[in-house]
Amino acid sequence: MKHTVLLFVGAAVGGFIGYMGVDWMAHHGFYAMVLPGGLLGIGAAIGKAKSILPAILCGIAAIALGLFTEWRIFNGDDSLAFFVKHIFNLGTVTLLMIAAGAALGFWLPFRRIERVPTAST
Repeated sequence: MKHTVLLFVGAAVGGFIGYMGVDWMAHHGFYAMVLPGGLLGIGAAIGKAKSILPAILCGIAAIALGLFTEWRIFNGDDSLAFFVKHIFNLGTVTLLMIAAGAALGFWLPFRRIERVPTAST
């Protein structure tokens, strides 16, 4: 239980740092939409889970955080409802970077799942 709580706290801290990192890099002329999901995954990798569910939840959270970051930092003038309706009008690079962040957000906690040892015969 302690490791699962640590996983989600690490994910929240990593996601926040990723969001702030995108904002900071955008002010310096860079576009790094992989940061929110990637840092969420790195933060989540601090803890260990006993099932795949936390990794799946981190992957979903990484997608949501990536889309929220894109809306808030780069498309803040439109309403969130308008942005959600037009997600697939985003550029290919944007969608690929959010997907890469989501993949990291899933994979990094997934690889830290505690494996149950099998009984040898």
